Amino acid sequence: MSYVDGFVVPVPKGKLAAYRRLARKAGKVWLEHGALRYVECVADDVQPGKVTSFPQAVKLEADEVVVFSWITYASRRDRDRVNKKVMSDPRLKMDPKDLPFDGARMFWGGFRPMVEL
Repeated sequence: MSYVDGFVVPVPKGKLAAYRRLARKAGKVWLEHGALRYVECVADDVQPGKVTSFPQAVKLEADEVVVFSWITYASRRDRDRVNKKVMSDPRLKMDPKDLPFDGARMFWGGFRPMVEL
């Protein structure tokens, strides 16, 4: 069964094009190192909730949009191998203060699929 890393990121609307460029570059690197799929999605129908929601989880500001992303791997072991290569790839060396989003409000995690159809 596969393995998935998921990410949720608040991106300023004015920096969405820069984020897209970064995501395309990052996606190519992940795929080159063995990820099976790399997907970045921008919120289209995401409302604040009463208890929790995507906007609340990232403390979304008025000039921002939520980006939801995932990367699929063959297995957890493969994910660990791929991510080790990606993190040492010089094409993705970036200073956090130069990123087109606030990394402090980004969240992510690894997931073992429960149902795959």
